[in-house]
Amino acid sequence: FKAFNTVARSIQNHYDTILNYFDNRSTNASAESFNAKIKAFRAQFRGVRNVEFFLYRLTQLYA
Repeated sequence: FKAFNTVARSIQNHYDTILNYFDNRSTNASAESFNAKIKAFRAQFRGVRNVEFFLYRLTQLYA
């Protein structure tokens, strides 16, 4: 029953967010897509140590 309790607790903790989809038909797909783009960008430019330059390039590509 430990796994069931974990699932039940997760549903209880995120109840409002889960129902948000049914109320507003909104998901976090756009945020997940943007995160995937950032991850791919970071993999392409691995080794960049200048955070300001990294953020500048992100804004130039995806803003």
